[in-house]
Amino acid sequence: MKKVIFTALLVGGFVLLYFGYDEYQSFQSEVDKFFGGSGSDKAIWMMVGGAAATVGGVVGLWKEK
Repeated sequence: MKKVIFTALLVGGFVLLYFGYDEYQSFQSEVDKFFGGSGSDKAIWMMVGGAAATVGGVVGLWKEK
């Protein structure tokens, strides 16, 4: 059962990373970077959350062995 949870966490992390990167490359994010110096907060938080979920899934699957 734990393996399923950690696998879902890993896949969810990859999905968040993908959509966060896609949002970071959007036109609105480019405008924010031009005027504010950084991308949109939504994109950054999606990538941070995706990275954390991915690391959690990998560590959980690795310790499961």
